[in-house]
This record gives sequence, C-alpha cells and structure tokens, in this order.
Amino acid sequence: SDQANINLNSPNKGLGPAGGAGPLTDVPVEDGAMGVSSINTLPPGLTEEEAEEIRSELVKVEEEINTLRQVLLAKEKHSADLKRKLGLSPLNELKQNLTKGWQDVQTSNALESCQSTSSSIPVAFVMTGAVTL
Repeated sequence: SDQANINLNSPNKGLGPAGGAGPLTDVPVEDGAMGVSSINTLPPGLTEEEAEEIRSELVKVEEEINTLRQVLLAKEKHSADLKRKLGLSPLNELKQNLTKGWQDVQTSNALESCQSTSSSIPVAFVMTGAVTL
C-alpha cells in the first residue's frame, strides 16, 4: 500500500500519484529528482547543495522535537501515576496550594502587624530579611 511508505517529516512532500487531492507522498519533479515542486525557488545566494543540507538538518531537528514530545508525554504520565500512588489528586493539590497561599497571607499580615507595633526594630531590617520573625 502507498500509505505505508508516506513520510510526513519528508522535506519532499507533494501530491499523490493521481496528481489530485490524494495523500501526501514524495514525488519526482524535474530531471527525476525528488523535491517539493518545480515552483519552489531557492533564496538568493543559497545553492541547491546548501538547501539540501538545510532540509536534512530540518528533518533531523523535527524528529528530535517529536522524540522530546514523546519523552515529555511519558514523563507526565509517570508523574501522574506517582501522584496518584501518593494520593495526590488535582483537587488535593489545589487545596494544598490554597492552604499555603492562605498561610502566606496570614504570615504577611502578621509581619505587617509586627512592623507597625514594633518601634525597637527598624523597618528596613525587617523588609530586607535581616531580621526573621
């Protein structure tokens, strides 16, 4: 089947053998060379050899990107499994974040209260963290 030989990362994609709206495959163009199409022109100052080298590098980079996406997806699934084993659900994480945020607000309010009532400690020391409460 032609479908089994389709390389979607190929820099040489063109229309299918029917010449119509078929699947994308590599098709020969001028002089039997494989290419995007005969309409594709090179930027000024770029030789065909340089363009082919750049296309080759682009294919490699796109393959690396796809590999990294797969690795990231696997790690995200592993992370979710570990969290599930620890009993950490998204709801529990949200609760923990809200609790921590509330504690931070309370600590901040306590610090402000301490600053406004304390005349023996200069505010600059408290603000810079030189004094911890």
